[in-house]
Amino acid sequence: MNAYIFPGQGAQFTGMGLDLYQNVPLAQELFEKANDILGFSITDVMFEGTAEELKQTKVTQPAIFLHSVILAKSLGENFKPDMVAGHSLGEFSALVASGALNFEDGLKLVYQRALAMQKACEITPSTMAAVLGLDDTIVEDICAAIDGVVVAANYNCPGQLVISGEVEAINKACEALKEAGAKRALVLPVGGAFHSPMMEPAREELATAIQNTTFNTPNCPVYQNVTASAVTDKNEIQANLISQLTSPVKWTQSVQQMIADGATEFIEVGPGKVLQGLVKKINRDAQTSSATFETEA
Repeated sequence: MNAYIFPGQGAQFTGMGLDLYQNVPLAQELFEKANDILGFSITDVMFEGTAEELKQTKVTQPAIFLHSVILAKSLGENFKPDMVAGHSLGEFSALVASGALNFEDGLKLVYQRALAMQKACEITPSTMAAVLGLDDTIVEDICAAIDGVVVAANYNCPGQLVISGEVEAINKACEALKEAGAKRALVLPVGGAFHSPMMEPAREELATAIQNTTFNTPNCPVYQNVTASAVTDKNEIQANLISQLTSPVKWTQSVQQMIADGATEFIEVGPGKVLQGLVKKINRDAQTSSATFETEA
């Protein structure tokens, strides 16, 4: 069984999507439609922008979403997932690719999400840190003992957990984690504490938009970040998506569950190969590859 997986923020690069735009008429049409929906030329930034311009949350999130979703649509009949999952932002790509959301609604939600997260980041100084080489439970216990907001945010693979919270609490947690034997506890160059209680203002804002969006039953099970289990009920999908911004990304658990449910091959749809690397660290026997499109004659 094949699982199609969709990356989140951090996978962007200058020139992303240009090959699709130049070679696939459907891709060109969808990119132009995206420019109209967003009200600015995101293709200019994706194809020619600097790394700095691409790093702005309001650009990064729709750019990665567009690259992933348009690539999935460009696969045509070759896109036959038995199951899908996305890491953080990638969950929106997975939902559109599986038919749970249409393209236009997915893009609008991703853009609203990016703007809401940006606003939430400006309220309180907050950040994230990568912790390597400790069991998840040790990291969770140390975070729980720190004064201030600091929580587990991304369960990426065994021995790699990202924590999220207030700047001061993150710094204290990093010191305590190093003392506990972490190989590294490194503050990340991000603008805020994603997947933590610090995102509550963004969650509230996005909840209204999600509630006002039509969801459909997906064509295959979606393994959502919040539950790490197969979901096909559209109302459940909607509720999990609302919870996602303030809840941890259970990527390790999602991949383990997909394998338990029969997944043997993981195909990454979008820029980069980050998720393939994580899948291999979760289960070295899993087959991984990148989705590639065929040019139309």
